[in-house]
Amino acid sequence: MKNRIRETWAENRPVVNGWLSIPSTVTAEINARAGFDSLTVDLQHGLNDYQSALNLLQIISIGKSAPLVRVPWLEPGIVGKLLDAGAVGLICPMINSAEDAARLVRYALYAPAGERSFGPTRAIMAHGPDYARVANEQIVTLAMVETKQALDELDGIVATSGLTGVYIGPSDLSLSMGYTPKLDPEEPAVVSAIQRILETAKTAGMRAGIHCLSPAYAREMISMGFDLVTVGSDIRILTSATVAALEAVRS
Repeated sequence: MKNRIRETWAENRPVVNGWLSIPSTVTAEINARAGFDSLTVDLQHGLNDYQSALNLLQIISIGKSAPLVRVPWLEPGIVGKLLDAGAVGLICPMINSAEDAARLVRYALYAPAGERSFGPTRAIMAHGPDYARVANEQIVTLAMVETKQALDELDGIVATSGLTGVYIGPSDLSLSMGYTPKLDPEEPAVVSAIQRILETAKTAGMRAGIHCLSPAYAREMISMGFDLVTVGSDIRILTSATVAALEAVRS
């Protein structure tokens, strides 16, 4: 079993992550062939359920992107099922405390490091017979830091043993701080919070990721030192391209 995310980091390169919100194997195939370092199937705000997520994980396998999932919530059943389906990493929303982060790690890892039940039905098919031996060291766990409470508990979150890193959700973070929820925030207080999360994670020896909207903002975040950047989503890219094409014709 190999995880392209960890291989990319070992080469001191940032991971460029794509985002699959649409439960379509066609749009997933377009993204799988595009060359992202990783692709995340979104079960929280995306339109996917477990079955469509399984289908998309299978499609991701036609390319070289590492298959990630954003789980809908911190719950052991769905964490285990999606790892068994072949995901090599998890992004988990609304991690607000060290206890939440520790639960995420426990749900994602096999004993003795965690409490994940053994039954990697598709994971062995996708990643090979050594899966059980190496899964704990290959699986990536990213805790979403996206609330004022998480900011208050940040030192404890990044001190969590076994956690790979944090992932910033700018929209919820902005909303929690009293600003309009949006990606690519520019409000000084929100930007300061993002910088604090990044610096705190780095000081603790953890990886840091962030969800971006525009390629320009993603490049800026890479320059700041982020290890993983998400560029929009399939639905946002399709929508913007469609609207732009129509406007160009009508103009």
